[in-house]
Amino acid sequence: MANDTGNLILRHPAGERVTHWAVAIVFIFLFLSGLAMFHPFFFWIARIFGDGQFMRFLHPFAGVVLVLLFYPYAAKVWNDNHWLPADDAWVKNMFSYMRLEHHPTDTAKYNAGQKLMFWSMVPIIVLLLITGFFIWQPWFAPIFPAGLRRFMGLLHAFLAFIMFIGIGIHWYAAYWTRGSIQAMVRGKVTRKWARFHHPAWYREVTGERL
Repeated sequence: MANDTGNLILRHPAGERVTHWAVAIVFIFLFLSGLAMFHPFFFWIARIFGDGQFMRFLHPFAGVVLVLLFYPYAAKVWNDNHWLPADDAWVKNMFSYMRLEHHPTDTAKYNAGQKLMFWSMVPIIVLLLITGFFIWQPWFAPIFPAGLRRFMGLLHAFLAFIMFIGIGIHWYAAYWTRGSIQAMVRGKVTRKWARFHHPAWYREVTGERL
């Protein structure tokens, strides 16, 4: 698993990195276009995408693309996101860990924060797809009564807001944890980084004992 220099470890294969960034780009478009359609105050955002009509046309198709990108990716990393006893300890000591006062000794490839993000996205994305069908103009929305469309529209917006909060925390944590963004760009991390942040994963991929 180590590269030729003996200091770097492959953390994210190229396919995972490409999919991850594709999901991020699609999400940014969905969030901005969804915000523009949510309230007239934000409609100026539509100018970024040409005009409101074109943006409204693209938004639901982008939602389908998000589903097609995310779930095959989720299937590949599913086992790595199983909840472990070490994750309970990570949550318990989360703030001490952020202050560098606590060092996790059994964190696997993904820590508890990353797993919580993953398991929140698994149901939310499919629920966004389902609620989106009820308000997809002009294809599906006319099939349903107005009251149901309004309810599904509110639920769709609420789910999108929850997802925005989760991804916002995820991005902030990635920025705060030096080396995380570089790992998702280049795919590799140093042994020192792996030993400190994900010691159980480090032991697994290197066979070394800490």
